[in-house]
Amino acid sequence: MDAHAILANVWALGGLPAGALDHVHLQGTDPVFPSSFAVGTAAQTSIAAAALAACEVGHARGQQGQAVGVDMAHAALECEGWFSVNGQVVDPWDRFSGLYACADGWARVHANFAHHRDGALALLGLSSATAERKDAQRVLYKWKALDFEQAAADRGLVASALRSFSEWDAHPQSQAVAAQPLLTLQRIGDAAPLALPDLRADQLPLTGLRVLDLTRIVAGPVAGRTLAALGADIMLVNSPHLPNIGVIAESSRGKLSCHLDLRVEDDRRAMDALIADADVFVQGYRPGGLEALGYGAQALAAQRPGIIVVSLTAYGTQGPWAQRRGFDSLVQAATGFNLAEAEAAGSAQPKALPMQILDHASGHLMAFAAAAAKARQLREGGSWHVQLSLAQTAHWLRSLGRIPSGFGVTAPDRQVYLENYASGFGDLVAILPTPQLSRTPAHWSRPSVPPGTHAPAWPPNF
Repeated sequence: MDAHAILANVWALGGLPAGALDHVHLQGTDPVFPSSFAVGTAAQTSIAAAALAACEVGHARGQQGQAVGVDMAHAALECEGWFSVNGQVVDPWDRFSGLYACADGWARVHANFAHHRDGALALLGLSSATAERKDAQRVLYKWKALDFEQAAADRGLVASALRSFSEWDAHPQSQAVAAQPLLTLQRIGDAAPLALPDLRADQLPLTGLRVLDLTRIVAGPVAGRTLAALGADIMLVNSPHLPNIGVIAESSRGKLSCHLDLRVEDDRRAMDALIADADVFVQGYRPGGLEALGYGAQALAAQRPGIIVVSLTAYGTQGPWAQRRGFDSLVQAATGFNLAEAEAAGSAQPKALPMQILDHASGHLMAFAAAAAKARQLREGGSWHVQLSLAQTAHWLRSLGRIPSGFGVTAPDRQVYLENYASGFGDLVAILPTPQLSRTPAHWSRPSVPPGTHAPAWPPNF
């Protein structure tokens, strides 16, 4: 449970010099949130890894090294994801999302997008125009949990049966996940180092790094937001025909935002122009989604030699669930956390983790791996593909051990970590960036804005 040892293990996956770990200070211990799992440690070490790797990029560009401090309470609160807009706290959940009792157990439904909600209700023989949550519960009492999970998956919907840890461990997908590391950095092509401009001493270490962010749900947006706080130029690319969720008001801090439809030839040309000057390409579509449009990792490496491609999936790229859609809450349910947390809390009903830590830790790990790959690209050249999954992050979180006294605490007061931001959505109140850099404080230089606010063009280099 030693946070420094856990950070060292994560750091080693990036292939960066171990000596950098001498410049990180980790403050605080679990439990910081009521949970039997080390959610504070997961938050702290993933955030520290991202900030420290960014400083390695700065050092490779001629900038003097700097120390990184990460407070566990602050890190956990950042991963809680709380925010308000114009004084209103945004509820991220649709009324049909959540836990349902089944004939032989429990299932969790994710209905935040209308097409997922309508599809799940149609599977139950209900209409979204007239159904109430109690109607969905009445029908699900007649379903076996695993049957409902499979029927939903067969229709491209998002639902999970709740499993115990022992049930998950016996599943072929669990075994596929356990056989993989937390994350991988793979060299996928030859290329000369893509140099970045030299930095002044007062500039953030990722200043001038150009990142294309093709993500919409929490983990990917957190990755881009984290890189933006460390100085990168982030271009959030959303399709005009795909929905977003309210969290975008908070998670797009620091980003430019454009609309492109990759099925339209003019928009593809605009995307190609962005890729021509991009350093990093981040995407969270299901496996094969972008490949079908011509923007898979190998195609990107051919188009822009030296690029770093970061790919997130729900359950990894190996095993029978490699193509299955999923979100944090569903992966928690499928991999055993909801039942384990309930048992630890003495609850008769399944219990979720106190925040969507799989999403948030994965997002910070994506930022870490992107920065680590860029530091290596500056040193070694090559094009690189980074791969992570929510299920691999879940496996890692479980490996951190349990907190016997975890439910004996209350969450820390977030008030001291809040800041007001003017945004394109209104008056935003949200958590300050966690990492404390000794010379160049992390911050967002751009406000969050609605999708499509900007033209698809990079700003001039500094």
